[in-house]
Amino acid sequence: MRWRVTVIVRLREGLNDPEGRVIGNALRNLGYAVENLRVPKCFEFELESENPEEEVREMCRKLLANPLIHDYEYRIEPVN
Repeated sequence: MRWRVTVIVRLREGLNDPEGRVIGNALRNLGYAVENLRVPKCFEFELESENPEEEVREMCRKLLANPLIHDYEYRIEPVN
């Protein structure tokens, strides 16, 4: 079966996000009242699998996220 997968990877709470800090500062300089801006990574792909949950978790553990510094969440939907 074919699945559409979205994986969001974020730095763990309390870790420095330099890219988010720069973008947040730029937005504040433009007059927007933003605070604590963070920049997650989003991976979107299609997967042919009989066990997508297990494969996506494995992908996250092996490559997409570093468990020491990242949290991740994913969504798996069937492709019609």
